[in-house]
Amino acid sequence: MMTPDEFWTLLDGSAAAADRTGWLTARLARLPAAEIIEFEVHLTAQRRRVDTRLMWGAAWNIMEGWCSDDGFWYFQPWLVGLGRDAFERVAADPDALAGLPEVRRLAGRPMKEWSDDEWPQWESLNYVALHAYERATGDDLDEALEARGLGRVCDAAPEDPRWDYDDPTERRARLPRLTALLG
Repeated sequence: MMTPDEFWTLLDGSAAAADRTGWLTARLARLPAAEIIEFEVHLTAQRRRVDTRLMWGAAWNIMEGWCSDDGFWYFQPWLVGLGRDAFERVAADPDALAGLPEVRRLAGRPMKEWSDDEWPQWESLNYVALHAYERATGDDLDEALEARGLGRVCDAAPEDPRWDYDDPTERRARLPRLTALLG
């Protein structure tokens, strides 16, 4: 079975690839089906750690209010894609996003100037295990997960209390460093 360390090693290994999604899909497709399932299970576990309204507020602030349900759903795998060390810091404290170079590069720049590679989203990571499993087995990952009593998570679903992401007073109180960086 794929361990959490192996999951993170795969993700970190993809960082040097020009096409991270393609690289990960190809690597996973060469693994046994059970390990592809485990990759999905690990990804879901990490996403759940950052599926909070506080993190959504941070994403909202970074993306200047352009963070819909889908936008937040795509932001979560981007956080995972930052690598284990950065992910652990921001999962523990979303305000730590203010210290990441990937966020600092965006600060003060209009979104229309952000390149595709700079956008804090990685939607296609959501489908890596799905495509790898189909390539490796010819079968559907959702059915394999269901057979194990699991399901693929397909939406953000934070359970912590809502707050007004547009309220500057709340943002300063909840995310002081990020708010100071981004305004």
